[in-house]
Amino acid sequence: MLTAHLPSGYCLGKLSRFHGWTFAAAVLGSVLPDADLLFFYFIDQKAIHHHRYWMHIPLFWAVIAGVALSLLWNSRFKQVAIAFFAAIFLHLILDSVGGGIMWLAPFNTELWALVAIPPRYPHWVLSFLLHWTILIEVLIWAWAVYFFLKQRRYCAAR
Repeated sequence: MLTAHLPSGYCLGKLSRFHGWTFAAAVLGSVLPDADLLFFYFIDQKAIHHHRYWMHIPLFWAVIAGVALSLLWNSRFKQVAIAFFAAIFLHLILDSVGGGIMWLAPFNTELWALVAIPPRYPHWVLSFLLHWTILIEVLIWAWAVYFFLKQRRYCAAR
């Protein structure tokens, strides 16, 4: 996914009827794994694909989620934590469409993707933009815009 992570978190929040901090946690969780792009561009100088960093490893997030949810299960923050970690795993699932995620790390470091997007164009972005999987991103954006406009109409009618 190139741009659909944020709107996917927005959709998750709307579909789950999250509000307040829970909605914010879903939106934040949907983009948090890509914070490793800062390291990728500014420190690592693009030496290693950012999907190989710890922020894109499902086992890391599963362990963190397990610990956090066990600590927060009987608190008022349980729903916030569930929204946050659900959005992180949604991010990883979306990255698995064409980008690849190391679902079996640390036991296997292969990047698993549902679809291989061949590098047919001079720049990798063009290869993604001109591949049929971009329609998934367009659909997610359309869904987010639908939810946003629906909410605006509801608020305007009040």
